Amino acid sequence: MTLRIAFITDAWHPQINGVVTTIQNTCSALERAGHRIKLITPDLFKTFPCPSYPSIRLALNCSKKLNAQLVEFNPQRIHIATEGPLGIAARKYCLRHNLAFTTSFHTLFAEYVNLRFKIPVSWGYAFLRWFHAPASKVMVATGSIESELNVRGFKNALVRWSRGVNPDFYHPRNKSFISLPRPVSMFVGRVAIEKNIAGFLSLDIPGTKIVVGDGPQMEELKAKFPETVFVGFLSGEPLAKHIAAADVFVFPSRTDTFGIVMLDALASGIPVAAFPVAGPVDVITSDKVGKLDDNLKHAIMGALQLDAQDCRNFALKYSWTNCTEQFFNNLVPAF
Repeated sequence: MTLRIAFITDAWHPQINGVVTTIQNTCSALERAGHRIKLITPDLFKTFPCPSYPSIRLALNCSKKLNAQLVEFNPQRIHIATEGPLGIAARKYCLRHNLAFTTSFHTLFAEYVNLRFKIPVSWGYAFLRWFHAPASKVMVATGSIESELNVRGFKNALVRWSRGVNPDFYHPRNKSFISLPRPVSMFVGRVAIEKNIAGFLSLDIPGTKIVVGDGPQMEELKAKFPETVFVGFLSGEPLAKHIAAADVFVFPSRTDTFGIVMLDALASGIPVAAFPVAGPVDVITSDKVGKLDDNLKHAIMGALQLDAQDCRNFALKYSWTNCTEQFFNNLVPAF
């Protein structure tokens, strides 16, 4: 059965992150299956810079145009991916017209806001409970996040929407691409406080530390850690080549709900070192592909001993096809 599916998200290009990657791959797979997708994203509206993160643009005064687009498309399924201005406007539209919808929980929003603005985490979760309360289902990536939301008082049906990797793009390559003292310990992602990059860069470990990415904390970290190699933002083939040239992939975040980039690293044959927190504990489920330790240095040194082929084989279990099938089966009739 071909369906008209409306997908509303505040996270979209030019952002490059796990949320955007998941949405893009899921929607592309749905279209290949014959469904009609209406993506409602910030680039369709006037925008303003996100406070403390100006490179992220948020939709401004979006309700009227968003409502018109939904009326014209008349979706049979509605998914609201994010809790920003577009998500709030879509939620309001659905409630006004008595339409059922699903939502998803992609980021530890309350913890992020606490790190950036010192707003109490309890306030953030009060907002999140309000936002998601009318949803028929809330999609989460992992069991750890499901457990956390249960503890935080979410009463919705919490269902799984996992993640995938493109193994034809992320694969082992020649490491001589990077000619720096080894081992090479690499972080890839948004250079922002919630990623806890300083926790990685402050470690006394052998070899070279490399940071791939950009963000509001870039200049601060460059000044504080001059021995680190900051590559800047990369995408496409240059990104894949950098990841595959590392010896260990370091994921120092304590606030991610999944961490797709860990799968990209594993598919490239690179073991992962991380803290034993939500995200890593759900992805790195074998000590043959990564090491989780409250002492990140110990995790890095342990991960350096792991086998590249084991990492690659592990990542191949994750596919965007399975991810999309989960998402589609979670959708509910709008009316």
